[in-house]
Amino acid sequence: MATISSHDKQADESESLSLSIVIPVLNEAEEIYPCLRRLQTLRKQGVQVIVVDGGSDDDTIAVATPLADQVVRSDKGRAQQMNVGAGLADRDWLLFLHADTRLPVNLPDIMLVWSFTSAVWGFFGIKIRGASPLLRVVQWLMNRRSFLTSIGTGDQCQFVKREVFEQIGGFADIPLMEDIELSKRLKRQSRPLFINAKAETSGRKWQRDGVWPTILLMWRLRLGYFLGTSPKVLAQRYYPPEDS
Repeated sequence: MATISSHDKQADESESLSLSIVIPVLNEAEEIYPCLRRLQTLRKQGVQVIVVDGGSDDDTIAVATPLADQVVRSDKGRAQQMNVGAGLADRDWLLFLHADTRLPVNLPDIMLVWSFTSAVWGFFGIKIRGASPLLRVVQWLMNRRSFLTSIGTGDQCQFVKREVFEQIGGFADIPLMEDIELSKRLKRQSRPLFINAKAETSGRKWQRDGVWPTILLMWRLRLGYFLGTSPKVLAQRYYPPEDS
């Protein structure tokens, strides 16, 4: 792992949002700027922002460097990248954020709840950006499924107490379903907090590949994972050849 930049930042003593946000990226020059720009107010309140690049060959690193506390490189792989970022974090809570996802603007208010609950982890409801009316159906199904099963996905901005994350060994080193696997292990620690305030994520995959084909693909992948198919095999089905 090679450190590209590190900016020391001291928050005011009155500001106490003890949260580290870890963002895994790969060729996200277009999305990383609006993602990080939205986090600048949180940084002023003490939130640490760590970007972990998996080998981008676009301007992702250059765009991210002035807007994050640390920008580092790691081997490609979302689970590996998030584990690297978590290893650099020094706040009480970790939150894992995709570059194309936007956190609710009232996150400081939401974090107040975390201090008055026995839950050690949780995730957000989700809203999908995109013109297709079918995306409203997709987000409803995702929110109902995650609420009923207590399983959060990466798009839902999973958050966890850092000490608990370290105790359970972080994300499993698998190429897909690392978010589902983490949720399953965290359920043994406590019930999750389901945050009704929505995180807003891009519908670009649904728009690129078609809503119904993507829904069917995700159902097949989840069923395969449930039945014991290797995450490596599932990743080959999920990622187009040019993304792998």
